Amino acid sequence: MTFSIVGFCPETGQLGVAISSSSIAVGARCPWLRPGVGAVSTQNITLPSLGPRILDLLASGAAPAPALAQALDADPWREHRQVTVIDARGGTASFTGAEALGIHHAVAGKDCVAAGNLLARAEVIAAMARAFEQGPGPLPERLLAAMHAAVAAGGEAGPVHSAALAVVGEVGWPIVDLRVDWADADPIASLDALWRAYRPQMQDYLTRALNPTAAPSYGVPGDE
Repeated sequence: MTFSIVGFCPETGQLGVAISSSSIAVGARCPWLRPGVGAVSTQNITLPSLGPRILDLLASGAAPAPALAQALDADPWREHRQVTVIDARGGTASFTGAEALGIHHAVAGKDCVAAGNLLARAEVIAAMARAFEQGPGPLPERLLAAMHAAVAAGGEAGPVHSAALAVVGEVGWPIVDLRVDWADADPIASLDALWRAYRPQMQDYLTRALNPTAAPSYGVPGDE
């Protein structure tokens, strides 16, 4: 009931996650990111605490595969989980338990890992990794290209209703954190529209946070 991709940009150091699901508010439970450390998607029968635990282990110096294994060792229901990990050097790991739902698959590509369950077909995940690897532009657009490729390849076996895009960079908070918590149809298209509205303002919000005196006009009454 979910497909996702975690990715890394070696040029900017940015890390990101894009995800979509048949469930409501997938962005509230599944993507976990930490600047300079890594990105995790914990899905299928989601255990949100896996995300912070894996990021803590990455921050302590563990590589993705051992960090993932150690976190899962403490979960008695690990065979119900699907988890992907990427670190701030582009190292990757993934796990899909024996109880994962429906057709499921995971593919590690260059600077990315794509995974999903309850898929229309396994090729959906390979299409995501290819689209990310071949996509031009900044990390958020490459992640969204992978999501569109998943839909074009068949997507989930049933309808999806929520989607999310999150990216971290040099600052301590997400520079992109966009969510469609519920849509009757095509939440990925709605997420793409949100990104296109946010993209020209993204740097302005960083400037406002870091140096309000250099911020552009807020465009509201009383702003001088």
